[in-house]
Amino acid sequence: MSIAISDLRLNYTRQQLNESEVDPDPIRQFQIWFEQAVSAQLPEPNAMTLATASREGIPSARIVLLKGVDPRGFVFYTNYESRKGRELADNPRAALVFLWNVLERQVRIEGTVERVSDRETDAYFHSRPLESQLGAWASNQSQVIPGRLVLEQRFQAFKQKYQNQEVPRPPHWGGYRVVPHLIEFWQGRPNRLHDRLCYRLEGTRWVIERLAP
Repeated sequence: MSIAISDLRLNYTRQQLNESEVDPDPIRQFQIWFEQAVSAQLPEPNAMTLATASREGIPSARIVLLKGVDPRGFVFYTNYESRKGRELADNPRAALVFLWNVLERQVRIEGTVERVSDRETDAYFHSRPLESQLGAWASNQSQVIPGRLVLEQRFQAFKQKYQNQEVPRPPHWGGYRVVPHLIEFWQGRPNRLHDRLCYRLEGTRWVIERLAP
């Protein structure tokens, strides 16, 4: 490899993060930062790393898209029978990470996971493009398939099946909500002396603590 990976580094200088300037509610603080990421025209600012673990504690992680946030938590949608779905069934805890590198920011979230209501899931499913609805039927997510042709043939079969009618939501597809008990906001600073403010839930009250970088 011609590039020296160990020499790749940036010195972060854009902004700072002070206790006196953040919202006491971490959900509102997240929404402030998220709106700023959108305003900065970052590509897919709702992309987040989702980390789950098996019953035995074997971790896995992947990128998914945030599809809702409110005081109850952070919502995403997927196949219940995918690897992450099976792991969440056995071990309903997860961690999320948002990286907005242009803003030199990161948000970490840890919490328990619950399924979104059928009503909320149905409403979101039917708001998706038709092709995405059909894709939810065509893909047995995380299962081994012999080739892409099988996937494309299944897609065409479901497209024909539901031609000129509403596509029902597959019973194996739906939403999850990560209910946070910890949210950390990270702002890059010079000399690797980054700002880290961690909101930790104590009962019903959020406590803000500064962590060493």
